[in-house]
Amino acid sequence: MALGPRTRVLLIAAVIFGAVGALVWYLSYHYWSQPATPLRPPSQDVERLPTPAATQTPTPEASPSPSPSPAAAPGPSGQAQTLPGEASPSVAAMRLLIPVEGVRAEQLQDTFKDARSEGRVHDAIDIMAPRGTPVLAATDGRVVKLFNSAKGGITFYQLAAADEHYVLYYAHLERYAEGLAEGHVARRGETLAYVGDTGNAAPGNTHLHFQIYRVADPKHFWTGENLNPYPLLRGQ
Repeated sequence: MALGPRTRVLLIAAVIFGAVGALVWYLSYHYWSQPATPLRPPSQDVERLPTPAATQTPTPEASPSPSPSPAAAPGPSGQAQTLPGEASPSVAAMRLLIPVEGVRAEQLQDTFKDARSEGRVHDAIDIMAPRGTPVLAATDGRVVKLFNSAKGGITFYQLAAADEHYVLYYAHLERYAEGLAEGHVARRGETLAYVGDTGNAAPGNTHLHFQIYRVADPKHFWTGENLNPYPLLRGQ
């Protein structure tokens, strides 16, 4: 029996719809219903190299006490401790020089335990000097970090060559000596920077914030146990 034009159109449409439905069912069964393969986290795709400690930003802020601190500058974090009667051999081996050119031992002031803002203790001494006075390496040792902070201003950290477990922290600098860079091995008495009032030092109150602390691990040079520089620089 011959089919009319309308019947043929409906029949063709039914075949097409049936084919599309079958295709959708096939795809949903074989692909869309399968669980997605989870992506690997970046740590599995790319090996993460350890961050060199010397390039990590220290939490130090020139401010005495739990973080590296100057009078208003940052020093190391840790509990302050004054040296007992005799300095240990490793401390004595540093042969500390007063780190500001022209300053004599009798001119030093012991400001180690002085109070500072926000309930902090100084944990360092301030060595007063005119702006631009050379700041000297107090001992032989490697400069491990040049750092600019809100409290300490222009600063740097030096690991004493004696055993690299003592860190010397210099803050409120006007500028670094030309060519000073991280990794530089300084010699005792070498000019490394110049006295200033950067950071939270009062304008015109030019001085060097000088701090010493012992670290268990030289890779974590920004935190340690504070020692009073005053008796060490006085040779006591």
